[in-house]
Amino acid sequence: MTHSSRFFDFYRRLLRIQAEVEDSIKISKSELSNKTVSKRITKGKTILNFEDLADNWPLICVTFDRVTTTFADYTDLFGDIPKILLKEEPQKILTKKMTRSWLEGKILPTKLAGEDINPALLDLLIHQTLRPFLIKHSQVLNSLVKQEKWQRGYCPMCGGKPDISYLEKEVGALWLICSRCDAEWRFRRLMCPTCGNQDPNATTFFIDDDEIYRLYLCDKCHTYLKTVDLRKIKTQVYLPLERLLTLDIDRQGQERGYRPGYMYTHDI
Repeated sequence: MTHSSRFFDFYRRLLRIQAEVEDSIKISKSELSNKTVSKRITKGKTILNFEDLADNWPLICVTFDRVTTTFADYTDLFGDIPKILLKEEPQKILTKKMTRSWLEGKILPTKLAGEDINPALLDLLIHQTLRPFLIKHSQVLNSLVKQEKWQRGYCPMCGGKPDISYLEKEVGALWLICSRCDAEWRFRRLMCPTCGNQDPNATTFFIDDDEIYRLYLCDKCHTYLKTVDLRKIKTQVYLPLERLLTLDIDRQGQERGYRPGYMYTHDI
């Protein structure tokens, strides 16, 4: 089995877990008033926060265990998983404090129970654990967002950064897609969502031969953003799946010395 086929095998297994979990998630009807949501949006605050996940905490812990075990079965792709993540009960590793920190974009620990842990790996495990919960909540709360009031580079639902975007069919407006919860929000065409760069001399984009995919490069923060031009596609497209179908575009961006915007840190 080739490296790429191993990756798709892993991803199919991960998606099955997340789909099963999503079917089991219980969400209370939001008690947020339109006025409260409007105030949060105006101040740049996200609608979803850690407290919204609390009712499903036992399920989150079980999911973390299943996700971690899955990663451990693909060491050829991700390297060895620290033993502390496999032998300890999930609730002793994925604490509520850590989960809140992840949601708020704070620095994750480099040690757990005295054992070294790669923060990037921990970030990935938490991301894939919380993803079905964030998606389910986003689907419930999305209608509360008034797009004209949100022109920021992070998700109005959960604060995640976009990992892919698209140009809509009608007028070619740019819409960003959250890497965490799949929420979509409209954004300015000529602005970098990662650093806010609007200098046309510090921005480049490449188009593939079929003019369907674009790769936007920002020379200020050295990040890239993949974009699907729906004006060039006649068939229906499932945009979240485009993350996988455009892995070669990721490779092109990284070979040019850029990194995906959702992995951006200020030490670049």
